[in-house]
Amino acid sequence: MKHHQTTRWPIFLFTALFLISLSAFSTNEGNIDIDCPSGFAKGKKAGPPNHAKAHGYRAKHTYRYYPSANAYYDVERKAYFYLEGDNWRMGVCLPDTLSLRLGKYVTIEIDSDKPYTRFEEHKRQYLTVK
Repeated sequence: MKHHQTTRWPIFLFTALFLISLSAFSTNEGNIDIDCPSGFAKGKKAGPPNHAKAHGYRAKHTYRYYPSANAYYDVERKAYFYLEGDNWRMGVCLPDTLSLRLGKYVTIEIDSDKPYTRFEEHKRQYLTVK
């Protein structure tokens, strides 16, 4: 019986070393990283970590507001917010009817990731920019 136990130990040791060596020499060649075409994963601003309290820190988001089209462009996420009927839509492209009439824009920095929540204020404030 002792002979049988002593032959298990080298086999176990060999198997463990073999598995460790495989993980040490593994590569990432077979994996493909695909970026989101809209870039939503990119451009995250620095700030306190999720587990820490912000104590007055507010993330600022930069938008281009196009008064003549009632549309916003999120510079960081490379996405548009536009009014379609009574609803706000978000997309990487604007509908043709809106993209043709973009006109001039105003750069706005606010602490919200939904710029349209202050649309009425922006509409009044930038009425003359067209």
